[in-house]
Amino acid sequence: MPAHFTPSSRVRRSPFFDSTVAEGVTSFTVYNHMYLPTGFGDPMAEYWRLIEGVSMWDVACERQVEFHGPDAGRLAQILCPRKLDAMKPGQGWYAAICDHNGVLLNDPILLKLAQDHYWLSIADNDLLLWVKAVAAERSLDVNVGEPDVSPLAVQGPKAMGVMVDLFGDKVRQMRYFQFRETEIEGIPILLQRSGWSKQGGFELYLRDGSKGRELWNIIREAGAPYAIGPGCPNGIERIESGLLSHGGDTDAQTNPFEVRMGKYVHLDAPDDTIGIRALRQIADEGPKRHQLGIVIDSEEKLAAHDQRSTVFRGGEAIGMMTANAYSPRMQRNIGLSLVSVDLQPGERVSIDLPDGRRVAGQACELPFL
Repeated sequence: MPAHFTPSSRVRRSPFFDSTVAEGVTSFTVYNHMYLPTGFGDPMAEYWRLIEGVSMWDVACERQVEFHGPDAGRLAQILCPRKLDAMKPGQGWYAAICDHNGVLLNDPILLKLAQDHYWLSIADNDLLLWVKAVAAERSLDVNVGEPDVSPLAVQGPKAMGVMVDLFGDKVRQMRYFQFRETEIEGIPILLQRSGWSKQGGFELYLRDGSKGRELWNIIREAGAPYAIGPGCPNGIERIESGLLSHGGDTDAQTNPFEVRMGKYVHLDAPDDTIGIRALRQIADEGPKRHQLGIVIDSEEKLAAHDQRSTVFRGGEAIGMMTANAYSPRMQRNIGLSLVSVDLQPGERVSIDLPDGRRVAGQACELPFL
């Protein structure tokens, strides 16, 4: 008898949940204590829709940690080990939130709505608790909470056409991670050029959870001429593009330098920035691991895994493969790994897959595509 998932009141439904059910969602995972769709029954159709067309995703699980008040800017700088003095309202910046030892806690987008108003659009963990604790321990004059904000992503090369039809040609001038507060048919949103793919797109941050079905239907109708359809953050495309999955590609010791986030760490950030002293030391000594791709030797299309598999060079375990999938565009099996810096691109490795098989492969630079 197959196992089943037992619903719980501790796991929330997004404002778009009923719409995804109507679209034929076939699977969910849990992300930030919320259901995240992971499939609609035809993985290859969903993949190619993202690569060649346009797809709409319920990513309300990308929760926002909001802080506003006189000390909001100071709190942002204490949390983020990059210099924020040049950041302007309407900009989003990728950030590495670290603990005092320089360990990566989250890799959110920091959005600056005003001089005294910020959001952190977070990956999967309870960062709200961390931010509340920091604000309280530093005695900052700031209010911290989770607002009624739920992102809906429109991704793929034809996403721009859908957004132009809805908002006009001015969206073409938006830079990546830039956003503006607006509305659509009276529904308040924040529109940002962003999304967890390299295929281009936008995220519409719904600011009224009661309007989820309405917003979904508006986007569905506007996208009909472009053959828009449902989808979700795509595991194959994210591996091809080398996109980081915090908690999947990282462990309890990972620092930003190990996962290609070094350019988002400014070592001359203020001394009271959490983790900056440890990060300076890591930068000085050099990280012990780095993230590489692996092209796997196999004529067979291997099953996709988001599980950790041990990577060997010769007989020595040197790290882990954190995810793998078959790439239709490369026609190869590929994976992401976190391995010793002693392993360099071009070297041969072997990997113990979760199904018990050992396969060979070759390390390479990222991204694959």
